[in-house]
Amino acid sequence: MRAFEFLDKFDTINCSTMVIDKGLGYSYVEDMLKVCGNYFNFIKYGWGTSILCDDKIVQQKNELYASYDIKSYTGGTLFELANNANKVDEYFAEVDRLGFSAIEISDGSTVIPADVRDEIIRKAKDLGFYTLSEVGKKNPERDHEYSIDTRIDLIRNDLTSGSDMVIIEGRESGKNIGIYDDKGNVKFDDLEMISSSVNNSRIMWEAPNKNQQIDLILNLGNDVNIGNVNSADIISLETLRRGLRGDTLGKV
Repeated sequence: MRAFEFLDKFDTINCSTMVIDKGLGYSYVEDMLKVCGNYFNFIKYGWGTSILCDDKIVQQKNELYASYDIKSYTGGTLFELANNANKVDEYFAEVDRLGFSAIEISDGSTVIPADVRDEIIRKAKDLGFYTLSEVGKKNPERDHEYSIDTRIDLIRNDLTSGSDMVIIEGRESGKNIGIYDDKGNVKFDDLEMISSSVNNSRIMWEAPNKNQQIDLILNLGNDVNIGNVNSADIISLETLRRGLRGDTLGKV
């Protein structure tokens, strides 16, 4: 029985939430999923953390995530390293062996020609992976070289290539990158231009900070797709989505 069942107006929200696994232990993941496994559907092994863990632990965790219908994938760092070494096929095979169900295609720290990016996205889809691609650079100076029109074109190109969802880079800090200024505040003009130009159900906004999550929910709706959520903030974000906190109460 669910507590406070008389408040049944707070139904399940059809959206995507991506959480970062920074090296969580199996028992922690097991407990986390018992509490909030129904409130997120993507788990990203941040940066290159999965390469530092024993294969069996990674496989067991992926099986556990999959039992909750949560898609797991490595962060884009490992993909970029593999691509630089011309080992993309080997990377795909290893990801499959370890039980990851999704792939992130990115060039946040490197450069991938548009035709190569298109080919890799299509290959990932052909191999049966849920395919995410990311738009944005991790270096703020390089990221700011992208105009909004360029970002929109990149998003559209990735979707045409076959990406299931396109991630808007926000990093773990959420500051001075993408749609965020150097204090981590949303640049609403940028948000409006992007969100009005593409299918928002296929966009995931990295938003690690509470103020960013609130602004996205209030401007794009409680079904906005949000990524880079800390594992300790899953329930917190869900209460924001459902109007169970003062920040969104009566506003969603």
